[in-house]
Amino acid sequence: MKLKLFIAAIISSSMSLHAAHAQGNAKFTFEDLKAMAKASAEKPYTPTVVPAPELIDKITYDQHWKIRFKEDETLYPNGKNAPVQLFYPGRYFPEPVKIYIRDDKKHAQDVPFSNELFDMPADSPAHDLPKGFGFAGFRIMRPDMKPDWISFLGASYFRTDGPQGQYGLSARGIAINTGMSEPEEFPRFSAFWIGPAEKKGESLSVWALLDGPSITGAYRFGLAKDNKEAKGHITSVTANLYMRADVERLGVAPLTSMYWYSQKDKTVAKDWRPEIHDSDGLAIHTGSGQYIWRPLNNPQSVSTNSFFDENPQGFGLIQRDRDFDNYQDDGVFYNKRSSAWIKPEGNWGKGAIQLIEIPTKDETFDNIVAYWVPEKPARKGDEFTFSYDIEWRPLDPKSEKLASVADTRQGLGGIPGQPIPEGVNKMVIDFEGPALEGLDHKSGIKPIVEASNGEILEPIGAYPIVGTNKWRLAFDYKQSNNNPVHIRAYLVDKNEDAITETWVSDAKVTIE
Repeated sequence: MKLKLFIAAIISSSMSLHAAHAQGNAKFTFEDLKAMAKASAEKPYTPTVVPAPELIDKITYDQHWKIRFKEDETLYPNGKNAPVQLFYPGRYFPEPVKIYIRDDKKHAQDVPFSNELFDMPADSPAHDLPKGFGFAGFRIMRPDMKPDWISFLGASYFRTDGPQGQYGLSARGIAINTGMSEPEEFPRFSAFWIGPAEKKGESLSVWALLDGPSITGAYRFGLAKDNKEAKGHITSVTANLYMRADVERLGVAPLTSMYWYSQKDKTVAKDWRPEIHDSDGLAIHTGSGQYIWRPLNNPQSVSTNSFFDENPQGFGLIQRDRDFDNYQDDGVFYNKRSSAWIKPEGNWGKGAIQLIEIPTKDETFDNIVAYWVPEKPARKGDEFTFSYDIEWRPLDPKSEKLASVADTRQGLGGIPGQPIPEGVNKMVIDFEGPALEGLDHKSGIKPIVEASNGEILEPIGAYPIVGTNKWRLAFDYKQSNNNPVHIRAYLVDKNEDAITETWVSDAKVTIE
């Protein structure tokens, strides 16, 4: 199918802005996109109309994945190394998205939607979809049409398959009022421009228009595959945000993942697999240089944790446990799920890295969100610019001087063979890394364990694990009330200098 210039009418008010711009084969630049987003923010929000919503609802999850973009219709904005295929709309992706191709001279052309671009089963309800609808998103294939490695699909979500070729956690363009009592807002990318890479080492450049009731945005994505330094893919993001209304909680560079249970709290579920999670912890490298590890929880009610900081050096949702034996899942391979590390560009000022944990009873819903919240309130008429890299890595970048948390386990308190104390749990934390090599009982290593809303019980043990290079920190704790105990723990050497990252957790006595 040959591309033709965009002349069709566009459904939403925000999309009409870029409709006029794209006519006449005009040049399209990031400055143009920023002007579109800013102008849209000055007008009332108009929800996108979904033509034939009853019909779209019939395209279920299973039926949606049976509809495939035809290989001979594949788009090549940057040659054969980055083939682009488009997604069909469906029940979970009903709102139409415009797709443009930008050439090396910065001219933009629309890709008209048509059922003829797709292969679908004879009995698919998609055959009855009215003409001129719209795509749901796109994905980028490997050369020779091998599996895709990045996709943009639904609201402002996007994700990669990471260094081991297994999709898991996702990123988003923005998070609005996540984890609050009022309904969360989900702005969406209403249009994408896909073109040749602007920077060395990237496969493609993508520009996106964000639109929502409280915000608009102009985004530029640089998409790089198989970066040697990160040992995975890198998505470079520049986000220019324009506030259409006041927002109480603006979440920048949000990551979304799933955590059901792990070795720490496997009593939460009765599934046959030992662990089920896309990520097992939040890692933070603060502006002052501190390294923090916060193991994830599946709480009984929505939990919000804020880590206040200034100019953070990085944070991410990480899958540190890479041992297949700890999952035993040979279908979706949780041991291969990618980690995602946010690396800010420039100074982000004061704010907080916020972690939202939502209860879940299975593995089908994402229940973990992490993002940066600026200290400055987001008010109508405000403008923000944030630039950052998302490194889709096997693990988070480690400190060269500090040992890292390898495992966290929780169980009954007390001493084996003696009566089990009531209302007491034991926490066991294992550390590993070069900083611990050669240390033994005579090295003067001391544990530092602090708690609020609870009590740490003596004795506190810190010792090398026989036959390994790891050290173990173990202690009992109890709660003061029904709220979790906030605990900080790490190891120091004989000079009182930290030799491990800081382990933090909101722990509850849960095992009876």
